[in-house]
Amino acid sequence: MTTPSFNSPDKTGETRRGWQPIDKVALIFAAILTVLMVGLALSGDHTAPRIRDFSWQERQIGSEDRAFLLTFSRPMNRESVERNLQIEPALPGKFSWAGRRMAYTLDAPAPYGTAFSMRLRGARDRFSEPGDDRDMSLFEASFQSRDRAFVYLGVEGDQAGRLILNNLTREEERVLTPDNLVVMAYEPYPEGDRILFSAIDRDAEDGAGLDQRLYTVSTGIHITAPASGPGEERRDRRDAEPQEPGVVDLILDNQDYQNFQFDLSPNGERLVVQRASRQDPADAGLWVVETGQEPYRIDTEPGGDFLVAPDSTSVAMAQGQGMAILPLESGGDPLDFLARFGMVLGFTQDGSAATMVQFTPDPETPTESLYLVTNQGTEQELLQTDGAILNAMFDPRSTLVYCLFTELLPGDDYIEQPILTAINLETETRTDLLRLPAQRDIQMSLAPDGLGLLFDQTIASDSPTDSGPVTGLDGRAIATSRLWFFPLVLDDDDNPLPVDPESLPLSGLRPQWLP
Repeated sequence: MTTPSFNSPDKTGETRRGWQPIDKVALIFAAILTVLMVGLALSGDHTAPRIRDFSWQERQIGSEDRAFLLTFSRPMNRESVERNLQIEPALPGKFSWAGRRMAYTLDAPAPYGTAFSMRLRGARDRFSEPGDDRDMSLFEASFQSRDRAFVYLGVEGDQAGRLILNNLTREEERVLTPDNLVVMAYEPYPEGDRILFSAIDRDAEDGAGLDQRLYTVSTGIHITAPASGPGEERRDRRDAEPQEPGVVDLILDNQDYQNFQFDLSPNGERLVVQRASRQDPADAGLWVVETGQEPYRIDTEPGGDFLVAPDSTSVAMAQGQGMAILPLESGGDPLDFLARFGMVLGFTQDGSAATMVQFTPDPETPTESLYLVTNQGTEQELLQTDGAILNAMFDPRSTLVYCLFTELLPGDDYIEQPILTAINLETETRTDLLRLPAQRDIQMSLAPDGLGLLFDQTIASDSPTDSGPVTGLDGRAIATSRLWFFPLVLDDDDNPLPVDPESLPLSGLRPQWLP
């Protein structure tokens, strides 16, 4: 009789094999892991949430930076975040959410020249309960606004006709342009790192500015800015090495063409110049200068004053009996024509509205009217005067218009008195803020954070035969000029209050805030 073998093959030819101890251990271990994984999946992640990115961390923000982003590692309990977020000094704003990202949009630009801190502690994720151990630990960050600084034109001594930078935040002042150039007009670049200006040689025989060249000069300011808005890629303005202040570069010469009025596009990438050929004065028009490219002319009808639109691709220009909106490309058809208006003074930041002037050439009572014109085709008269409308600027929130205009004083002599007024576009309330001494040559500049105005008060030379490097609108030499600061304080209805201006200990004119 044969004894059967436990290792003998069965009918299928396979070897039978019993459960080994290691197999049982592996099966039990796998079962335990499966139970643990299911438990974790059902109970959620027990790690505390954290902030992965704060878009303003150690950055300098300007008036265009109106919202920051917080990106969390987990979906958050939104109420716990909004309740516990602290910013010092306070920056009122509104919250909005998109998944794990929170945006905080400021009601108004951050005041310039200020350092801010942000704290968030005790925020919870969406799945946790109050008081458990998954509250977010303290998050601290810092950022700051740009320096409060402005540029003006010197009028006395060796500073006459030269650009001067005054940094109020750092309490520093510096002459930027060399003494061999007399600056005629200027405009800061949007980053505040350079200033575009036109100038003539100090020893030139032409004192009317017909032989001006265009230059840039560095300010020495270098900012580290955040992304331009929620959902956009971070723009990096740190690629270029910061320059020392006072570095002058020639942008456009005057060998073949005379250079006149110019305007810089809001993005700083295009310069538009009104030029006329030296050989043929009838050969005049607008030219565009872009970085790294040869200047090119825009084929269009002759025109007068112009202003580059906020989109940086079109220009509003006085043509004939109206305002033409032209593309900044040669041979392009006009985008629009506004027959009622003869001058554009300013745009809102988003380009949705503009301030324009209508001239009424009545031989007995000529008037000028300031209008609000929107891209929806509406036209609203804001102000009418028997004098002149000199300037009009939107505040950063586009709810107020600050206007500098003149009124004729009673009497036989033609004397204009400048008036600074504010117009609330929502309530149509007009508030006269300041009546200035009788003069026509005056310029104002609104701070980018909307908290103050700069203006000048010029004193012309007593003798009409005097000559000097700096002249007024009437061509007379300016003996001196004072700079004034007007603080803007709003009441509960968002209307500015009339206050006394502050005299600055500076002799200069044509001040402009840096962006």
